[in-house]
Amino acid sequence: MNILITGAKGFIAKNLIAELKNREYTSILEYSRETDAELLDEYCKKADFVFHLAGVNRPQNESDFMEGNYGFTSKLLHGLKKHNNTCPVMISSSIQAERDNPYGKSKKAGEELLFDYSKDTGAEVLIYRLQNVFGKWCRPNYNSAVATFCHNVARDLPITVNDPDVTMQLVYIDDVINELIEALQGNANKIGVHYEIPTVHTVYLGKIVKLIESFKKSREERSIPHMADAFTKKLYSTYLSYLPEDQFSYDLKMNVDHRGSFTEFIKTPDRGQVSVNVSKPGITKGNHWHHTKNEKFLVVSGSGVIRFRKIDSDEVIEYFVSGEKLEVVDIPTGYTHNIENLGDDDMVTVMWANEYFDPETPDTYYLEV
Repeated sequence: MNILITGAKGFIAKNLIAELKNREYTSILEYSRETDAELLDEYCKKADFVFHLAGVNRPQNESDFMEGNYGFTSKLLHGLKKHNNTCPVMISSSIQAERDNPYGKSKKAGEELLFDYSKDTGAEVLIYRLQNVFGKWCRPNYNSAVATFCHNVARDLPITVNDPDVTMQLVYIDDVINELIEALQGNANKIGVHYEIPTVHTVYLGKIVKLIESFKKSREERSIPHMADAFTKKLYSTYLSYLPEDQFSYDLKMNVDHRGSFTEFIKTPDRGQVSVNVSKPGITKGNHWHHTKNEKFLVVSGSGVIRFRKIDSDEVIEYFVSGEKLEVVDIPTGYTHNIENLGDDDMVTVMWANEYFDPETPDTYYLEV
């Protein structure tokens, strides 16, 4: 298929083009402000499907809304008519089309153009009234509060929240792109005369800000957001895409002594804690047991032995472990246990516990194996 995409340098288009290429669509006709204007005629002749994503959001003059959103749409449809090309045309409109403002009026006028075009030519038109779209590659300090908040919080820059109780309707860029490709394949989500993105998130502005601020703080706390919540998961991915390029990494607190080190990596309220333990040659760590806390040990480098003894028994159980053969060893409750480095090099163990360490209730009791 020859797929014409207008506004090809924009936020939605860049994500769409990337995913179309992932799915091995190879004939993509990209049109933007930088493209030779004469190519539009050629593209209108060739196109088998049109994603009309070009538009004006923040012009210098109000009159530019109508010129950019209505005028260019008219030019595009004229080109298709010229070549008797009745391929499907998708247009990115906005929920603002329902409102009495210059931007909304221009979007509404563009919609009416498409409806008239469809009546005249019989071509299928797909008008998507998009909510606030968020995700990677959206330009901050332009027309997306989420992009601006992510960009500024990641850089310790101030943000302005006029009313935290304002309710926002948002759609995530991957959900938008998946729906647009469904439309390309003839499976668009039509509701009445318009088309919609199936998944819409309705969230208070104040909650969005608190989440983004918590993402920044999570590095200090070594925590991970609640990924079971779909919106939080998408917003966290968005936030990470706005990190300054010299701040992708962050330090962890290493607890170091003559035996090696112990470093907490990730803490979660519902999925426990992951830590990295380094043991020097000949060193034994542990010799304790738990009532309810349970763990999993994975030796990824070096070699050693994990020993167990039920606290009311004299029998010692041994599991020999090595980074040469990755295997997980469960640490059951009621067994005192230790881990000894039997090799000549440092032994590195990834340790998971079902709860993060609470010094007030450690559930850890010293007892030699």
